[in-house]
Amino acid sequence: MTLLRFFSWTATDRYIAKLIAMPLIGTLVLSAMLLVLEKMLRLFDFVATEGGPVSVVWRMLANLIPEYLSLGIPIGLTLGILLAFRKLATSSELDVMRAVGLGYTQLLKAPFAYAIGLALLNLAIVGFIQPHARYAYEGLRFELRSGALGASIKVGEFTNLGQRLTLRVERSEDEGQRLTGIFARARGNDGQTIAASAASGQFLATGDPDTIVLRLTDGMLVHNGPGFATPRVLTFSVHDLPIDLPKIAEFRGRGGADRELTIPELAIVGADERNPLAIRLESQANFHFRLVEVATMLVLPLLAIALAIPPKRSTSALGVFLAIVMLVTQHKINQYAEDFGALGRIDPFLALWIPFLLFSALSIWMYRTVAYVPGGQPIGALERMFAKAGTAIARLVRRKSEAAGA
Repeated sequence: MTLLRFFSWTATDRYIAKLIAMPLIGTLVLSAMLLVLEKMLRLFDFVATEGGPVSVVWRMLANLIPEYLSLGIPIGLTLGILLAFRKLATSSELDVMRAVGLGYTQLLKAPFAYAIGLALLNLAIVGFIQPHARYAYEGLRFELRSGALGASIKVGEFTNLGQRLTLRVERSEDEGQRLTGIFARARGNDGQTIAASAASGQFLATGDPDTIVLRLTDGMLVHNGPGFATPRVLTFSVHDLPIDLPKIAEFRGRGGADRELTIPELAIVGADERNPLAIRLESQANFHFRLVEVATMLVLPLLAIALAIPPKRSTSALGVFLAIVMLVTQHKINQYAEDFGALGRIDPFLALWIPFLLFSALSIWMYRTVAYVPGGQPIGALERMFAKAGTAIARLVRRKSEAAGA
């Protein structure tokens, strides 16, 4: 019967769900965009330093989006519920709902529906999608640093392709498809050298996967060697210069770091006695960290509602500030607990789940105070303190302005 009542939504439940949706989506998109923009600047600098094409930046950012979503979803959920109930409280709609017999617990249907759905989504992201995306991101970084084609030729610098070819390019267009202002110098086994300059050129594939052709257009070539009395000079309209591709080491397999393992893989690695103790502890700590991050979302509706209700005759937004501070603090505590658990200083299970239980107990107490204690206000003391501080600051500013006017 309880399960059926959960799925049977009233007009009030649909109204609350609509109020939650807009701030939730807006906060999620905004937080993800801010994280992406912060990372984008560093990625542009990294790719430019390594001489890679711009398109690599977008591919790397795409692989980071799951990680940013896993951070943004709890914030979006909390602020969506908080801002929705704050609007109900400040517009007196919440008082009307309670006057007609709707308690806080009856209004939790929409918030918990969002929480359960987003918790399942976050579990899929941190448990399965993010590890594969992280591995793809590290693979792109490896390709840039290892000198893969298109990421090894730096514009305006002399670049060695293998041991026998030096190349310099003035400009690169169409992400390396068209090169202009080319100088190339090739060395043979017999001591002969070929130096060529060309107005433009492009790389072409051949039937040999280890060899490509640099097709030069409109240039001059100087051929010299030990048996030449004088170097031979010729001009050309088109000249093909074969290039042996440098050997590039293969990228490691997935699982070189805990963040690249899925949740089931972490459980297997952490329980395998054949693995070194350090690896088992790291896997166990990361396993519990991910589960705790997901489980925390199920208590966020209680925290959000407790912080959403300001004192009577007050429109203070202190609850919004406290919600963000508490979420960030709880996330940082989980990170420190994961580090301690990985070092073996405390059991990973206890290191992660004890702070979670304390955070859950605090959230439940705050919700109970608002919902069941007459006149209860868990942050009432802080509200009064901030109100007094605001009044004192306003008086100080007023006095200074009056003194300046006199």
